[in-house]
Amino acid sequence: MSRQPTLDDLRRYAVARTLFPPTTLMAAIRRLGFVQADPIRAPARAQDLTLRHRVKDYRAGDLERRYPRLPVEEDCLVNYGFLPREYLALMHPRVARRAWDADTERRAADVLAFVRERGSVHPREVDQAFAHGRVTNYWGGTSNASTHLLEGMHYRGLLRVQRRDSGTRIYSVAEHAPAENSEDGRVRRAAALVALIVRKYAPLPSASLTYLARLLGYGAPHLAEQTRQALKLAKEQLASATVEGTTWYWPADENPRSRRHAPNEQVRLLAPFDPVVWDRRRFELLWGWVYRFEAYTPAPKRQYGYYALPMLWREQVVGWANVTVRDGQLEPSLGYAGRSLARDRLFRSALEDELQRMALFLAGGRG
Repeated sequence: MSRQPTLDDLRRYAVARTLFPPTTLMAAIRRLGFVQADPIRAPARAQDLTLRHRVKDYRAGDLERRYPRLPVEEDCLVNYGFLPREYLALMHPRVARRAWDADTERRAADVLAFVRERGSVHPREVDQAFAHGRVTNYWGGTSNASTHLLEGMHYRGLLRVQRRDSGTRIYSVAEHAPAENSEDGRVRRAAALVALIVRKYAPLPSASLTYLARLLGYGAPHLAEQTRQALKLAKEQLASATVEGTTWYWPADENPRSRRHAPNEQVRLLAPFDPVVWDRRRFELLWGWVYRFEAYTPAPKRQYGYYALPMLWREQVVGWANVTVRDGQLEPSLGYAGRSLARDRLFRSALEDELQRMALFLAGGRG
């Protein structure tokens, strides 16, 4: 019987399996399966900060610039982001939890005909043509009703994001292949979605795997029952081990104890939503401290900073960095989760290399 992995094994495995050698943009997106998006630039958008470690010579804004030519879609999975176009068939036609009323259905049909006639539209064009007014948004404020309707149409698969114009979504009509809607087909689609999140976020504590399966209710709310079945089956088929009282799961064809998972000497400043650090439960188990994303936390209550980037060195997340740019120069502010490494020569050298990579990544961006 082979030896069970230790927490050290799982830590090295969690880092190595997702921080693969840099490749092409499309190959990286396919390997990740999904790249979470966030509009905040501090110092760059989350999707760019994620891809820069995994795409050779990646520059800030490359994904947005190249998106119209790539087989990639903006859509929802466990949250909003970018995924290979072929995965849309696992979730569409999407049936939203809340049905539209007759008036919204009518307005959506009118807008769909308008978009079909135009080919592509900016939300401003829709607002000028239909004057939908304003609505209360999720946060209790108000937003443009046309923008809100377009987002709802995109979510339901009526529209797709064709491209971005200075960050604003430009929509066109979406076309989806007919889904295999038999019960067996729905079960297979749900199983593929569960496999996708495992491939992206493994190794996963049992509670995190269950949580992610629930989050699939965002991308595939109409497959909720099939997803519960797929989760139960996945826990029977995935490789697993109980380590220090926590049961962990990972793909059956991977070995957390492999020598290939040896850490390298690089420092990496990670996006708050990078798959290495996204799961806060797993983060605390692997690295022994609590990291929080505080962009929406009032400034006096922040412990780490507005947009703290977890700081990975070797296989340890040793602290965090807030990075600003003033007059073309990076100004990092560092914090440490435990012993300060400011005087460690090897760490300082590796950090300087990472800051140079960050500066090149930002300077090369044009969007």
